[in-house]
Amino acid sequence: MDASDIKRLYEAGQRNFSQANLYKAKLLFARLSGVNLRRANLSLVNFRGADLRGVDLRQADLTGANLRQADLTDANLEGANLSKASLSGANLTRATLKGANLEQAVLTGANLSKSNLRYANLCNSKLVGTTMTRAVMLGTNLSKASLLRAKLNEASLIEANLRDAVLTDATMPDGKIHKAS
Repeated sequence: MDASDIKRLYEAGQRNFSQANLYKAKLLFARLSGVNLRRANLSLVNFRGADLRGVDLRQADLTGANLRQADLTDANLEGANLSKASLSGANLTRATLKGANLEQAVLTGANLSKSNLRYANLCNSKLVGTTMTRAVMLGTNLSKASLLRAKLNEASLIEANLRDAVLTDATMPDGKIHKAS
């Protein structure tokens, strides 16, 4: 299955693409809201500017994927591998990233408001200027992450690993840090 197959099948009404192999597919600005890509191989896929609202990406492999400016509002990325992915400017409002691997991911200017980042791995990730209003980060690994100018308004960092994280000019009004290391 390739990018043109997905687009054609989506237009025909199909939404289930679980376990699809779309390695290196070019899906720039694609409209795929509400699809099921659970356990799909999406490594190195170019989803730049794509409409992925409400997409099921649980346990998908998005290693090195380009998701810049993608709309992932209400997407489920639980257990997904997003290591080394580019999510700059992406909208992840209310996204579920529970247990997701975002090690070395770039989330510069991304919106993670009201997202669930419980037990997610953001080690060595770039969260410069990221908005994380009301994000839940229970047990989240933020070691060596750059949160320069991040907006953590009302965020909950409970039992989070902040070892060697850069929080220069980050704001956290009404946020909670409890038992963080």
